[in-house]
Amino acid sequence: MATVIDNRQALRHPEKRNRPETEVLRKPDWLRVKAPGSAGYNATREIVKSKGLHTVCEEAACPNIGECWTQKHATMMIMGDTCTRACAFCNVKTGLPEPLEASEPERVAHAVAEMGLSHVVITSVDRDDLDDGGAHHFAAVVRAIRERSPATTIEILTPDFLRKPVSAAQAMIDARPDVFNHNLETVPRLYLKIRPGARYYHSLRLLERVKERDPAQFTKSGLMLGLGETREEVMQVMDDMRSAGVDFITIGQYLQPTRRHAAIDRFWSPDEFKALEGVAYAKGFLMVSSSPLTRSSHHAGDDFAKLRANRTALLAAGRG
Repeated sequence: MATVIDNRQALRHPEKRNRPETEVLRKPDWLRVKAPGSAGYNATREIVKSKGLHTVCEEAACPNIGECWTQKHATMMIMGDTCTRACAFCNVKTGLPEPLEASEPERVAHAVAEMGLSHVVITSVDRDDLDDGGAHHFAAVVRAIRERSPATTIEILTPDFLRKPVSAAQAMIDARPDVFNHNLETVPRLYLKIRPGARYYHSLRLLERVKERDPAQFTKSGLMLGLGETREEVMQVMDDMRSAGVDFITIGQYLQPTRRHAAIDRFWSPDEFKALEGVAYAKGFLMVSSSPLTRSSHHAGDDFAKLRANRTALLAAGRG
């Protein structure tokens, strides 16, 4: 069985074949979740499969898939299941992707309507092979959802469009999603080790450009902890995000997919995550999700609905 799993991982992550194996640390009790298998989970799975779609829930081995799919919450992953990057933490397959499918925007829009989603998160693999990084295709997905489900709020979790024309990011901004999310993932000191194909300040600048082009658009970013960062470095990233005008932040525990992925330095405790939540709110973030199991799209719809309700209440009271 181990050989079968090893061969499967070698096919998914050929660039990691020569990486040394590291021990996968035993998860503490607060990171244990139930295996998926409810009727709601199976219904969501059937809708996703019938439309020929990919989800980051499956491809990235998200620990919250059972909970989210039971509630018919799924994060659609567009532009294929193969990424052109080779981040040390990520479980998404790497290699040369297939060409884009022109029918995908409509298929995604149909799935969103069929699941009756009030809020949807759309993400993608990195497509460095495309001239615009897939930005215009991403924008077409947003427009298709708007046309078919106008009441659904849309959150996008985008690539960084590194070495692409500025017009690529502008196409995404001009599609007018409700939330523009791009994760910084880790602290700048660890980028060459954890995100060798990305650049910290480029990602930060992308988030800043969103606010410059459309100040009314909410921006969001996230961090994984447990890769060797210090608390002081996390605090500095928070300050960098706020300087770039980022509104929402998510902070969660990194979980090692295989022995050849980046090793876990340590597990941050629930109390430490709770303390970071208080710090983030004090720094001015409008919405903070900070816990061991927090992921970018986990409870994203609930969080956004609460924010809008609070803002409406403040405006009604003359304090917005």
